[in-house]
Amino acid sequence: MTQSQNQTSQKNLREIQEKNFFQELKFDSLEDERRHCQQRLAAAFRLFARYGFDEGVAGHITVRDPELPDHFWVNPLGMYFGHIRVSDLLLVNHKGELVKGSQPVNQAAFAIHSQIHSARPDVDAAAHAHSLYGKTWSTLGRILDPLTQDACAFYEDHALFDDYTGVVLNLDEGKRIAATLGDKKALILRNHGLLTVGHSVDEAAWWFITMDRSCQAQLMAEAAGKPILIDHNTARLTHSQIGFHQFGWFSFQSLYEMIVRQQPDLLE
Repeated sequence: MTQSQNQTSQKNLREIQEKNFFQELKFDSLEDERRHCQQRLAAAFRLFARYGFDEGVAGHITVRDPELPDHFWVNPLGMYFGHIRVSDLLLVNHKGELVKGSQPVNQAAFAIHSQIHSARPDVDAAAHAHSLYGKTWSTLGRILDPLTQDACAFYEDHALFDDYTGVVLNLDEGKRIAATLGDKKALILRNHGLLTVGHSVDEAAWWFITMDRSCQAQLMAEAAGKPILIDHNTARLTHSQIGFHQFGWFSFQSLYEMIVRQQPDLLE
Protein backbone atom coordinates (compact mmCIF):
# COMPACT_ATOMS: atom_id res chain seq x y z
CA MET A 1 0.00 0.00 0.00
CA THR A 2 1.36 3.42 -0.95
CA GLN A 3 1.58 6.26 1.57
CA SER A 4 -1.32 8.03 -0.20
CA GLN A 5 -3.50 4.89 -0.08
CA ASN A 6 -2.66 4.35 3.57
CA GLN A 7 -3.62 7.94 4.41
CA THR A 8 -6.95 7.50 2.59
CA SER A 9 -7.63 4.25 4.44
CA GLN A 10 -6.79 5.91 7.76
CA LYS A 11 -9.12 8.82 6.94
CA ASN A 12 -12.04 6.48 6.11
CA LEU A 13 -11.54 4.49 9.28
CA ARG A 14 -11.26 7.65 11.39
CA GLU A 15 -14.54 8.87 9.94
CA ILE A 16 -16.24 5.67 11.06
CA GLN A 17 -14.61 5.91 14.48
CA GLU A 18 -15.20 9.63 15.04
CA LYS A 19 -18.79 9.57 13.81
CA ASN A 20 -19.58 7.40 16.84
CA PHE A 21 -22.69 5.65 15.57
CA PHE A 22 -23.70 4.62 19.08
CA GLN A 23 -24.26 8.23 20.06
CA GLU A 24 -26.49 8.73 17.00
CA LEU A 25 -28.89 5.93 17.98
CA LYS A 26 -31.68 7.89 19.63
CA PHE A 27 -34.82 6.26 20.99
CA ASP A 28 -38.10 7.87 22.01
CA SER A 29 -38.57 5.37 24.85
CA LEU A 30 -36.95 2.48 26.64
CA GLU A 31 -39.42 0.20 24.92
CA ASP A 32 -38.20 1.39 21.52
CA GLU A 33 -34.61 0.75 22.58
CA ARG A 34 -35.55 -2.68 23.90
CA ARG A 35 -37.27 -3.53 20.62
CA HIS A 36 -34.17 -2.44 18.72
CA CYS A 37 -31.97 -4.76 20.81
CA GLN A 38 -34.41 -7.65 20.39
CA GLN A 39 -34.52 -7.21 16.61
CA ARG A 40 -30.74 -7.22 16.42
CA LEU A 41 -30.60 -10.31 18.63
CA ALA A 42 -33.14 -12.24 16.55
CA ALA A 43 -31.26 -11.26 13.38
CA ALA A 44 -27.98 -12.46 14.90
CA PHE A 45 -29.49 -15.90 15.50
CA ARG A 46 -30.76 -16.08 11.92
CA LEU A 47 -27.28 -15.17 10.69
CA PHE A 48 -25.65 -17.76 12.94
CA ALA A 49 -27.94 -20.38 11.40
CA ARG A 50 -27.01 -19.13 7.93
CA TYR A 51 -23.30 -19.44 8.70
CA GLY A 52 -23.75 -22.93 10.16
CA PHE A 53 -23.15 -21.97 13.79
CA ASP A 54 -26.04 -24.17 14.94
CA GLU A 55 -25.19 -27.45 16.65
CA GLY A 56 -28.24 -29.08 18.18
CA VAL A 57 -29.18 -27.18 21.34
CA ALA A 58 -25.71 -25.65 21.80
CA GLY A 59 -25.01 -21.93 21.50
CA HIS A 60 -26.44 -18.73 22.86
CA ILE A 61 -26.31 -14.97 22.35
CA THR A 62 -27.40 -12.51 25.02
CA VAL A 63 -28.07 -8.80 25.19
CA ARG A 64 -28.45 -6.73 28.33
CA ASP A 65 -31.88 -5.16 28.82
CA PRO A 66 -31.64 -1.35 28.43
CA GLU A 67 -33.89 -0.69 31.45
CA LEU A 68 -32.85 -3.55 33.74
CA PRO A 69 -29.05 -3.87 33.54
CA ASP A 70 -28.97 -7.09 35.59
CA HIS A 71 -31.39 -8.78 33.16
CA PHE A 72 -30.59 -10.11 29.71
CA TRP A 73 -32.45 -11.44 26.68
CA VAL A 74 -31.50 -14.88 25.39
CA ASN A 75 -32.69 -17.63 23.05
CA PRO A 76 -34.95 -20.47 24.29
CA LEU A 77 -33.26 -23.81 24.85
CA GLY A 78 -33.79 -26.14 21.91
CA MET A 79 -35.18 -23.64 19.40
CA TYR A 80 -33.45 -23.68 16.03
CA PHE A 81 -31.54 -20.44 15.45
CA GLY A 82 -33.04 -20.10 11.99
CA HIS A 83 -36.58 -19.96 13.40
CA ILE A 84 -36.08 -17.46 16.23
CA ARG A 85 -38.25 -14.34 16.17
CA VAL A 86 -38.35 -11.35 18.49
CA SER A 87 -41.41 -12.80 20.22
CA ASP A 88 -39.51 -16.01 21.06
CA LEU A 89 -36.78 -14.32 23.11
CA LEU A 90 -36.58 -14.86 26.87
CA LEU A 91 -35.79 -12.33 29.59
CA VAL A 92 -33.73 -13.72 32.48
CA ASN A 93 -32.62 -11.97 35.67
CA HIS A 94 -29.30 -12.24 37.53
CA LYS A 95 -30.64 -15.17 39.57
CA GLY A 96 -31.43 -17.21 36.48
CA GLU A 97 -35.16 -16.69 36.92
CA LEU A 98 -37.35 -16.43 33.83
CA VAL A 99 -38.95 -12.98 33.84
CA LYS A 100 -40.56 -13.06 30.41
CA GLY A 101 -41.29 -15.99 28.11
CA SER A 102 -42.41 -19.56 28.64
CA GLN A 103 -39.67 -21.70 27.08
CA PRO A 104 -36.82 -23.32 29.08
CA VAL A 105 -33.58 -21.43 29.64
CA ASN A 106 -30.21 -22.92 28.67
CA GLN A 107 -28.42 -23.29 32.02
CA ALA A 108 -25.01 -23.12 30.35
CA ALA A 109 -26.05 -19.81 28.79
CA PHE A 110 -26.97 -18.45 32.21
CA ALA A 111 -23.83 -19.77 33.92
CA ILE A 112 -21.52 -18.18 31.35
CA HIS A 113 -23.33 -15.04 30.26
CA SER A 114 -24.55 -13.92 33.69
CA GLN A 115 -20.99 -13.82 34.96
CA ILE A 116 -19.67 -12.02 31.90
CA HIS A 117 -22.41 -9.39 32.09
CA SER A 118 -21.71 -9.01 35.82
CA ALA A 119 -17.94 -8.71 35.45
CA ARG A 120 -18.06 -6.43 32.39
CA PRO A 121 -20.48 -3.49 32.79
CA ASP A 122 -19.21 -2.22 29.42
CA VAL A 123 -20.42 -5.38 27.67
CA ASP A 124 -24.03 -5.35 26.48
CA ALA A 125 -23.88 -8.56 24.44
CA ALA A 126 -22.07 -11.87 24.36
CA ALA A 127 -22.09 -14.67 21.79
CA HIS A 128 -21.08 -18.31 22.03
CA ALA A 129 -21.65 -21.19 19.65
CA HIS A 130 -20.08 -24.49 18.66
CA SER A 131 -19.05 -23.38 15.19
CA LEU A 132 -17.06 -25.92 13.20
CA TYR A 133 -13.84 -23.98 12.72
CA GLY A 134 -13.94 -22.34 16.13
CA LYS A 135 -14.27 -25.61 18.01
CA THR A 136 -11.69 -27.27 15.75
CA TRP A 137 -9.16 -24.51 16.43
CA SER A 138 -9.96 -24.64 20.16
CA THR A 139 -8.59 -28.19 20.38
CA LEU A 140 -5.09 -26.85 19.69
CA GLY A 141 -5.03 -24.81 22.89
CA ARG A 142 -3.60 -21.74 21.14
CA ILE A 143 -4.63 -18.18 20.48
CA LEU A 144 -4.88 -16.99 16.89
CA ASP A 145 -1.82 -15.68 15.10
CA PRO A 146 -1.88 -12.42 13.10
CA LEU A 147 -1.96 -14.17 9.73
CA THR A 148 -4.50 -11.97 7.97
CA GLN A 149 -5.87 -8.46 8.16
CA ASP A 150 -9.13 -9.80 9.62
CA ALA A 151 -7.34 -11.84 12.29
CA CYS A 152 -5.59 -8.66 13.46
CA ALA A 153 -8.92 -7.49 14.91
CA PHE A 154 -8.12 -9.96 17.69
CA TYR A 155 -4.41 -9.24 18.04
CA GLU A 156 -3.60 -8.90 21.76
CA ASP A 157 -7.36 -8.73 22.24
CA HIS A 158 -8.39 -12.33 22.88
CA ALA A 159 -7.46 -14.98 25.43
CA LEU A 160 -7.43 -18.75 25.95
CA PHE A 161 -9.46 -20.51 28.64
CA ASP A 162 -7.16 -23.49 28.91
CA ASP A 163 -9.20 -25.77 31.18
CA TYR A 164 -12.06 -27.83 29.78
CA THR A 165 -14.05 -29.51 32.57
CA GLY A 166 -17.29 -30.44 30.79
CA VAL A 167 -20.52 -28.60 30.11
CA VAL A 168 -20.54 -25.28 31.98
CA LEU A 169 -23.45 -25.50 34.42
CA ASN A 170 -22.26 -23.74 37.58
CA LEU A 171 -21.57 -20.10 38.31
CA ASP A 172 -18.02 -20.68 39.58
CA GLU A 173 -17.03 -21.96 36.15
CA GLY A 174 -18.73 -18.96 34.56
CA LYS A 175 -16.76 -16.66 36.88
CA ARG A 176 -13.47 -18.29 35.84
CA ILE A 177 -14.38 -17.84 32.19
CA ALA A 178 -15.23 -14.17 32.77
CA ALA A 179 -11.97 -13.65 34.68
CA THR A 180 -9.96 -15.17 31.83
CA LEU A 181 -11.75 -12.98 29.30
CA GLY A 182 -10.70 -9.93 31.32
CA ASP A 183 -11.07 -6.74 29.29
CA LYS A 184 -10.68 -8.46 25.91
CA LYS A 185 -13.28 -8.91 23.15
CA ALA A 186 -12.98 -12.67 22.65
CA LEU A 187 -12.09 -15.95 24.27
CA ILE A 188 -11.11 -19.35 22.94
CA LEU A 189 -12.58 -22.03 25.19
CA ARG A 190 -10.24 -25.01 24.82
CA ASN A 191 -11.96 -28.13 23.42
CA HIS A 192 -15.20 -26.15 23.32
CA GLY A 193 -15.45 -23.17 20.98
CA LEU A 194 -15.41 -19.39 20.75
CA LEU A 195 -16.96 -16.60 22.80
CA THR A 196 -17.11 -12.94 21.81
CA VAL A 197 -18.47 -9.82 23.49
CA GLY A 198 -19.36 -6.29 22.43
CA HIS A 199 -21.01 -3.01 23.29
CA SER A 200 -23.96 -4.16 21.16
CA VAL A 201 -25.41 -7.36 19.72
CA ASP A 202 -24.20 -6.16 16.34
CA GLU A 203 -20.60 -5.97 17.50
CA ALA A 204 -20.54 -9.25 19.45
CA ALA A 205 -22.13 -11.15 16.55
CA TRP A 206 -19.73 -9.68 13.98
CA TRP A 207 -16.66 -10.53 16.09
CA PHE A 208 -17.90 -14.12 16.32
CA ILE A 209 -18.47 -14.42 12.58
CA THR A 210 -15.08 -13.01 11.64
CA MET A 211 -13.27 -14.90 14.40
CA ASP A 212 -14.63 -18.23 13.22
CA ARG A 213 -13.47 -17.41 9.70
CA SER A 214 -10.06 -16.43 11.05
CA CYS A 215 -9.87 -19.85 12.69
CA GLN A 216 -10.76 -21.42 9.34
CA ALA A 217 -8.11 -19.36 7.55
CA GLN A 218 -5.36 -20.35 9.99
CA LEU A 219 -6.32 -24.03 9.90
CA MET A 220 -6.19 -23.98 6.09
CA ALA A 221 -2.94 -22.01 5.97
CA GLU A 222 -1.16 -24.33 8.40
CA ALA A 223 -2.46 -27.37 6.53
CA ALA A 224 -1.01 -25.98 3.29
CA GLY A 225 2.38 -24.92 4.60
CA LYS A 226 4.13 -22.51 6.96
CA PRO A 227 2.19 -19.21 7.08
CA ILE A 228 3.98 -15.86 7.20
CA LEU A 229 2.91 -13.88 10.25
CA ILE A 230 2.18 -10.15 10.16
CA ASP A 231 4.85 -8.43 12.24
CA HIS A 232 4.02 -7.12 15.71
CA ASN A 233 3.93 -3.40 14.90
CA THR A 234 1.83 -3.85 11.77
CA ALA A 235 -0.55 -6.21 13.58
CA ARG A 236 -1.01 -3.60 16.32
CA LEU A 237 -1.63 -0.90 13.73
CA THR A 238 -4.17 -3.05 11.91
CA HIS A 239 -5.93 -3.81 15.20
CA SER A 240 -6.31 -0.09 15.79
CA GLN A 241 -7.85 0.23 12.32
CA ILE A 242 -10.38 -2.63 12.39
CA GLY A 243 -10.59 -3.83 16.00
CA PHE A 244 -12.48 -0.98 17.65
CA HIS A 245 -16.10 -1.17 18.82
CA GLN A 246 -17.67 1.00 16.14
CA PHE A 247 -16.01 -0.95 13.35
CA GLY A 248 -17.44 -4.18 14.71
CA TRP A 249 -20.91 -2.59 14.87
CA PHE A 250 -20.57 -1.11 11.39
CA SER A 251 -19.45 -4.41 9.86
CA PHE A 252 -22.69 -6.07 11.00
CA GLN A 253 -25.07 -3.55 9.40
CA SER A 254 -25.07 -4.91 5.85
CA LEU A 255 -25.65 -8.44 7.18
CA TYR A 256 -28.59 -7.18 9.23
CA GLU A 257 -30.14 -5.50 6.22
CA MET A 258 -29.66 -8.64 4.14
CA ILE A 259 -31.20 -11.07 6.63
CA VAL A 260 -34.17 -8.80 7.41
CA ARG A 261 -34.91 -8.41 3.71
CA GLN A 262 -34.71 -12.17 3.16
CA GLN A 263 -36.40 -13.27 6.41
CA PRO A 264 -38.65 -10.42 7.64
CA ASP A 265 -40.59 -12.76 9.93
CA LEU A 266 -37.70 -12.56 12.42
CA LEU A 267 -39.03 -9.12 13.45
CA GLU A 268 -42.37 -10.54 14.61
